[in-house]
Amino acid sequence: MLLNHFYNVEELVQIDNLNHKISVRLNASHDIFKGHFPGNPITPGVCMIQMIKEITESIVSKKLFMYQCSNVKFMALINPEVNPELILNLEITESNTNEFKVKNATMFDETVALKLVCNFKTI
Repeated sequence: MLLNHFYNVEELVQIDNLNHKISVRLNASHDIFKGHFPGNPITPGVCMIQMIKEITESIVSKKLFMYQCSNVKFMALINPEVNPELILNLEITESNTNEFKVKNATMFDETVALKLVCNFKTI
């Protein structure tokens, strides 16, 4: 998991064979937010992508390496003091070669904050 409790998975629900809905709570007092940005904390995009990787690893019970990420769209800033609760919708498809394709939509309230498609290989 990201260093020193950056986030906590509150709930993970498997909707069907491919889709999962995950409730996450960000730790607004985490050191990352002291530098990104002082007085106006914004969740770094790279941390969001790392969260998606870690949660996917938890779901598939395998260590993964992200080798491709496409259609990455940061659509809204995530301030952990204002919106600490996020919903991640993940569609995880496994190929026959131990590779996974993950489609993600991350939201707070009714606002879509991030959409992306990532491809992972097992390591």
